[in-house]
Amino acid sequence: MNQHLLIIEDDARLAAMVAQYLEQSGFGISRAGDGHSGLARLTRPEQSGAAIDLVILDLMLPDMDGLEVCRRIRTLPGALAQTPILMLTAKGDAMDRIIGLEVGADDYLPKPFEPRELLARIRAVLRRRVDGPPGASTVLQFGSLSIDRDARNVAVNAVPCELTSHQFDLLVVLAERAGRVLTREQIMEAVRGRELDAFDRSIDVHMGRIRAAIEADPKAPKRILTVRGVGYVFARHQD
Repeated sequence: MNQHLLIIEDDARLAAMVAQYLEQSGFGISRAGDGHSGLARLTRPEQSGAAIDLVILDLMLPDMDGLEVCRRIRTLPGALAQTPILMLTAKGDAMDRIIGLEVGADDYLPKPFEPRELLARIRAVLRRRVDGPPGASTVLQFGSLSIDRDARNVAVNAVPCELTSHQFDLLVVLAERAGRVLTREQIMEAVRGRELDAFDRSIDVHMGRIRAAIEADPKAPKRILTVRGVGYVFARHQD
């Protein structure tokens, strides 16, 4: 069965163009022109017979902005809260990008964009949901921290931690290489399958969110450590 995407975009012309391009690439498409109808479509797959595999979400919508839609998706019950979100920003403004990542977007793309880049980013996000480092064990255990790669969930002392799909993949990349210092570029290339601009600091936003979820004191982390001027390392220690 083809993967099904939901485009939440109030620019009907742009939405139609993107939908046509993605349909030609083998995806099923649903469209919504505002936040409320987009959320309704996501939470009621029986209306069209297809569950949503990824949301393409415009930042500027007529009834509520994309940030609020993103926040609401992340508070939905069960697997719906983990639905990957690719956010479209009007100008590629750094603050828009950072806020979008902070509220739970998995990736972003500034307008105007090339359809091929959008397709590549969609495929990369979806691929991260099923791929993982070869030969990796199903469950990674670090003391009270448990990372289940197959179920794609994380728990501390058996209490579930809330992470986006992208943040989960970043955590797995670090945990699979515990004790090894990784640069930001190495981490993002392992996750995205392509190099990241060395000056793109979005990874720092994600790391802050991961720390908030898994660390007892995010301001004094003991698991994900910053190596100043280099990148990050996942500590080997057991608690």
